[in-house]
Amino acid sequence: MRPTISLFCLVSCVFIFSNCNGQVKTKSISLSERVEQLSQMSFKRSVIKFNPQKFKDFVKATPRNYSVVIMFTAIAPARQCSICRQASEEFNIVANSHRYSATFNNDLFFVVLDFDGSADVFQWMKINTAPMFIHFPPKGKPKQKDTLDVQRVGFAAEAIAKWIHEQTDIQIRVFRPPNYSNSVAFLLVLCLLGGFLYLRRNNLDILYNKTLWGVAAVFFCFSMVSGQMWNHIRSPPFVHKSHNGGVMYIHGSSQGQFVLETYIVIVLNAAIVIGMIMMIDAASKKGGVRVRRIMAILGLVFVAIDFSVILSIFRSKAHGYPYSFLI
Repeated sequence: MRPTISLFCLVSCVFIFSNCNGQVKTKSISLSERVEQLSQMSFKRSVIKFNPQKFKDFVKATPRNYSVVIMFTAIAPARQCSICRQASEEFNIVANSHRYSATFNNDLFFVVLDFDGSADVFQWMKINTAPMFIHFPPKGKPKQKDTLDVQRVGFAAEAIAKWIHEQTDIQIRVFRPPNYSNSVAFLLVLCLLGGFLYLRRNNLDILYNKTLWGVAAVFFCFSMVSGQMWNHIRSPPFVHKSHNGGVMYIHGSSQGQFVLETYIVIVLNAAIVIGMIMMIDAASKKGGVRVRRIMAILGLVFVAIDFSVILSIFRSKAHGYPYSFLI
């Protein structure tokens, strides 16, 4: 009799445990609870780190009344993805700008999913490259426009903020953290220059050299026209390595540029100026006719080719620009 009772109790306990376990598994988090939990996580960290379970609970779960922007990345050191680290820094700048803005609300959350801990999510989303930015709207599944075209517009914080505004109507003003290294370098150069002038205080004829001031003025103009100040403010990468192993020297959008692109524009502008100077000198009546003719032809070639290249670069960045010259 006792073995029968013990067996009955054991079966009853197993049944109750399995029933309770099933209830726990099927229990879902309500919408208000999800929003509250996301708000708490976002308050601690602007970019929330997700795993597959959190992705299922907060992104795949319905209904939702909030948008989620996820950066799918492979930032682990073993992956050696330098672009992922740069994209992560830009993504954090956008998230922090939104978090500390006056228009912050619970309608938008920033999330990061790393491949090493969320390979199942990458497989489910059919993602085989990183970094990738996808917007999950409050209703429905992400469409093609909900994926940021990194190849075309890049992953600068300004480009990400503009893309988010297009998808959610939430305007984010990007605030970059101050970088004092350039200011320190400028002060150091200024001190060195002041020390040099002090040592040469008895012979300052160099300050009255017209050629020196002319070269300095031209160099300053080249730097400003080419976008050197933009590089100083935004700190873009030197070049961009595409996912297929190639290297991009020219940014695909008018909203950004690379450091090497700035140098290319400086060289092209300098070649155009040299060509104009050669044609002006050829128009003067100094020197032989043959030399002046060669200078005029070379100057014209410089201006035509380099201006054509600069115009083609502008056309590739400003999509829809209709004009071209030679190239």
